Amino acid sequence: MTTPAPATSGTAAPATPATGPVSRLGNGELRAMVAKVLADVGANLTPRAIAHTLNRSSGAVGNACKALADRGEAEIVSTAPLTYRATATTAAVAARTVTPGITPSGTTRPRRATKTRAARATPATASASSGVSGSAGTGAAVAGPVMRPNGTAYHPRLLSGMPDVVALRKLREAGVAALMYGPPGTGKTSVVEAAFPDLLTVQGDGDTTVADLVGEYTQTGDGRYVFIHGPLVRAMREGRPLFIDDATLIAPTVLAVAYPAMDGRRQIIVKANGGEVIDAAPGFYVVAGHNPGVHGAVLTDALSSRFSAQIFVTTDYDLAAQLAIDPRAVKIARNLATRQATGHSGWAPQLRELLAFQKIADVLGADAAAGNLVGTAPEEDRASVAAIVRQVFGKELTPLALGARVK
Repeated sequence: MTTPAPATSGTAAPATPATGPVSRLGNGELRAMVAKVLADVGANLTPRAIAHTLNRSSGAVGNACKALADRGEAEIVSTAPLTYRATATTAAVAARTVTPGITPSGTTRPRRATKTRAARATPATASASSGVSGSAGTGAAVAGPVMRPNGTAYHPRLLSGMPDVVALRKLREAGVAALMYGPPGTGKTSVVEAAFPDLLTVQGDGDTTVADLVGEYTQTGDGRYVFIHGPLVRAMREGRPLFIDDATLIAPTVLAVAYPAMDGRRQIIVKANGGEVIDAAPGFYVVAGHNPGVHGAVLTDALSSRFSAQIFVTTDYDLAAQLAIDPRAVKIARNLATRQATGHSGWAPQLRELLAFQKIADVLGADAAAGNLVGTAPEEDRASVAAIVRQVFGKELTPLALGARVK
């Protein structure tokens, strides 16, 4: 299959992406910049295509597109793929576009210093330009829960004598890649999201390709092709952390594309885009998640050697008790965790299962939730889990199942 070439002529092609350091924008500035692209191109564009043109985050551009559509200043053309086009009022919004680094009043906004090769080679400068500020700063004290991007609270735990979120931020500052490993549902994703508000995430699986990491050509609404950079490139350019969740489910040959960005080179070559060279900005950082024992999860020597800090994550059953989860469920989980540690059981409920237990108990009752816990266990461990549940609840409880027809 021949790789489509990017558009080189015609008014419908997105503009050449902006180059150089990405400046911070004021309120409404990104919306005006997006409007300008829509108005100038005069064709249907996806948020990813616009983000590529502006060298901005696809998520932020998507939010700006939605805001424009909600205001009637742009319109949605299709939902699969999601595309937008200008309306009669888009040009007026675009007219408010300001030069990045200049406030609407004309006062110069301080801009980041241009990245140099020397700066790229010193990860210790990450904290100065990582995009993490205030309570999320590397050395900031953490007291009480930390909010994740989805609005839920994360309760930090100690790691080497300090809150885990602070420890991860210090590792980022030092340029020490971290691998979070442990059973599914223990909170690996939660701690990473709480530590890095500016996080980009790749959800790994057996179907993940190099294009999912570095990007690929995408057809625009007018039939042309543009190269849309993936999360690895975006994280490198913007100096942001990249979380590769379930990294060990990704084929080693695919994951290898990130290795040059993680070592002293801090650089990758995007072969699919004409050998484009991407240098990592200060603040770029890689953290990964690994579920040992999960089918298909392989921690190769090459991958392991890239992660100097390997942190085991287990469920905090004391926290589960503090979260008002039924004490009987916590007792079952502790018992099974002890049996698992001594080799008498292969499975124990983690925090994810305990939170699900309480949600089900609130709706269907504790007996139903306990029965569901039995059904959740792997088949080879179901008998031992059922025995512990029977011991704690004082009755035989079976997995949830439909009964007789309601008359």
